[in-house]
Amino acid sequence: MGFLTTLFQQVDIEEKIKNAPDKGYEIGVFIGSMIPFVILIILAYALYRYNKKRLDKE
Repeated sequence: MGFLTTLFQQVDIEEKIKNAPDKGYEIGVFIGSMIPFVILIILAYALYRYNKKRLDKE
């Protein structure tokens, strides 16, 4: 349940970037904010591919 809570928390990225000590921190914040979306895209593609192969075998 804690995992779902962390997914839906609002993160103020602009505030973090404004207070960033250097460019490396800004890049880290950007990458960290994109990771959940990338994981969802990979999961959706894996499910699509699995179901497509399963239907092709029938």
